[in-house]
Amino acid sequence: MIPTQSRDSGVITGFVVGLVLSFTAVAGLAVDSGRIVSARVSVSDHAENAARVGAQEVTLLRLGWRFLNPEAAKTAVQQYLWRYGLVGDVSVGYRTVTVTVRMTQATTLLRLVGISSRTVSATRTAEIFDS
Repeated sequence: MIPTQSRDSGVITGFVVGLVLSFTAVAGLAVDSGRIVSARVSVSDHAENAARVGAQEVTLLRLGWRFLNPEAAKTAVQQYLWRYGLVGDVSVGYRTVTVTVRMTQATTLLRLVGISSRTVSATRTAEIFDS
């Protein structure tokens, strides 16, 4: 005798829907977290390189001193950031250049739960030394 009705109809469907939603959330975290970490590494590298570019604007070498030309250093850093399409802040002292770079990274799967982007930033400082 073959039963015509099953008492368990629909139970598996709810379980499968829950699993699919859970896997989608985990995949979203994995994919978007990786993209955010990659953006953070990129921003950190650009901040460091921009600070080094600014620290190359040394003045008063003929007098035996090594100080930064603040305007030239700031301009060099801003040109570097502009060339790579980045946004940041520059602070120049007599011997140091500090650069903060910010980038907004769009998300893909986390957008489904209302997180459309994350902003990452990094601050790096380059300093000139007497040799």
